[in-house]
Amino acid sequence: VPHFVGISNITYVVVGITLLIIYILPRFIKAVPAPLIAIVSMTVLAIFGHLDLRTVGDLGQITSSLPAFMVPDIPFNFETLSIIFPTALALSIVGLLESLLTASIVDDMTDTESDKNKESRGQGIANIVAGFFGGMAGCAMIGQSVINVKSGGRGRLSTLVAGVFLMFLIMVLGDWVVQIPMAALVGVMIMVSIGTFDWSSLRTLTKVPLSDSIVMIVTVVTVVATHDLSKGVFAGIVLSAIFFVAKISKVKVEASAAASESETVYDIKGQIFFASVQDFIQSFSFHEAKEKVVLNFADAHIWDDSAVAAIDKVVLKFKEKNAEVKLAGLNESSHRLIQRLATYDQPNAKVSGH
Repeated sequence: VPHFVGISNITYVVVGITLLIIYILPRFIKAVPAPLIAIVSMTVLAIFGHLDLRTVGDLGQITSSLPAFMVPDIPFNFETLSIIFPTALALSIVGLLESLLTASIVDDMTDTESDKNKESRGQGIANIVAGFFGGMAGCAMIGQSVINVKSGGRGRLSTLVAGVFLMFLIMVLGDWVVQIPMAALVGVMIMVSIGTFDWSSLRTLTKVPLSDSIVMIVTVVTVVATHDLSKGVFAGIVLSAIFFVAKISKVKVEASAAASESETVYDIKGQIFFASVQDFIQSFSFHEAKEKVVLNFADAHIWDDSAVAAIDKVVLKFKEKNAEVKLAGLNESSHRLIQRLATYDQPNAKVSGH
């Protein structure tokens, strides 16, 4: 956007011609990628037409030399770690997420299945090695990958060729690269943006659960407002966690119709943890307690010590009414947690699994 909006009228013209070439030319020529043809033709037009356009060279100098191996000249102490760790953590999270997203997009486009763990390990090792050559951390790029796949690239050789050819451009054709007009590259990236945008997400915005729509909108707004993908991802994750906890914290307690005159059986359904314990306790009628009370956890799961403490409280309240309490239907993990954390004495409150 900074290289497109408010620059000059000729910039808009070149961007428009670039997009026309990219979208129309593939109908007639498929052997050579349309974006490459667009970039070359617009560069030739800009040079020989003496067009007043910003070029790649205006962004900075390209050094036509190979990087040398070097150990970073920094103090290896905790102070250095405290300075670089926040940035390193943000880079690793964003880089990993974008690589996994790119892999998923490419898998869908090529109808293949990639090894996400192998891709992540390769990215991590490459970033460590690149650091010893003065390189920046990198990750899989959605735009470049989409262009590569749409241009016919399917295997790892296409990625290798892209890297080798990029080095060739810098080392041998550096004087030509700096003359490429930014307007041509803007046109290519507009095509990439249109091609990678999930348009179906807009159509399903009113059909998916409201919480999902809110998470997506908050993530997008945060990224755009802060210009920081990591903050958007963090906001989305936190919001998703809150909605997830709210969604699963519903506990249902019903008195079974199979109970006898002297016994009440409560069928408990749901996830019992810190967010649902209040509703769990309030679901029982302690003033109507009978001689025997059975708490059936066959359709429930106990997750933490807050849940055990809540069950403790329910059991003790029933004991105050002189009722004998039995916990039934506990799965193995819930049974172990109860046995380890429960504070009431076993003779008056029996615990049994399936």
